[in-house]
Amino acid sequence: MLVLSRKVGEKLVIDGNITVEVVKIQGNRITLGVVAPSDVKILRGELIQKPAKSKTTKLIVEDGLLVAC
Repeated sequence: MLVLSRKVGEKLVIDGNITVEVVKIQGNRITLGVVAPSDVKILRGELIQKPAKSKTTKLIVEDGLLVAC
C-alpha cells in the first residue's frame, strides 16, 4: 500500500489518466474529487463488500468528471 500526505488542491495521478484531488479537509473528514475515463468503475470500498441485492450507487460522469453519486 502506498501512503501519501496531500494538502487541499494537491493531486495524485494514477496510470496517467486517473486524477484524485483533495478538495476539502474538515476535521477528520476529507473530500476527494476523481477524474477518470467513463469506462473506469469507481466504488466506495464498503460497497464492494455488500451483498449483490443491496442498494446500488449510480455514478454520473459528464465530460470525464464524476458529478453525482
